[in-house]
Amino acid sequence: MTSLHRFSHPLTFNILELHDRLACRGFSVLLCWVPSHVGISGNEHADNLAKSATDSINCPVPLSDIKKYVKIKLDSNWQSQWNLKEANKLHSIKHLITGWPSLPHRKLDTVLTRLRIGHTRFTHRHLLLGEPAPLCTACQCQMTVLHILIECRQFNHQRIRCFHSSSITLKDILHKDPHPQLFTFLRMIGFYSLI
Repeated sequence: MTSLHRFSHPLTFNILELHDRLACRGFSVLLCWVPSHVGISGNEHADNLAKSATDSINCPVPLSDIKKYVKIKLDSNWQSQWNLKEANKLHSIKHLITGWPSLPHRKLDTVLTRLRIGHTRFTHRHLLLGEPAPLCTACQCQMTVLHILIECRQFNHQRIRCFHSSSITLKDILHKDPHPQLFTFLRMIGFYSLI
């Protein structure tokens, strides 16, 4: 590709995309030019008329349109891949790849991000140290972000106090706009400093 300005129709992008897919799969694509109307009386006139009809649409595609098209294709492919990641902890909270706003304080944003991906120093430190996973003393199960925030019965009183419910979901408290009492709850149960 020497210039993006030579692309004047979406069909060109479709052809290039097909060519790239075939090339990635090991196909060798040979393109050859076939002069269709040369030397045939009447057809040269038809060819000239057809060419003059396309002169008006032979304007270059603006770079902004190309960028928008590429972004749409990339986002679509990324979303398709993300839809397949149902076992991913973040997927249960965030179904769409669109961006979420950051919190104004970096520390709070870091804590929130760690909770959303389900990896905290407390719940995953054992992997680095080669120790057994921490167990909940009340429930005798592995300590996970899901267990601490949602499932553990020893924190039901604090859940009701902060979230006004003991049966909430991760999505309820960690979604795009986190629950306003999330950090209060984390401090109340002593988990904030361990994240």
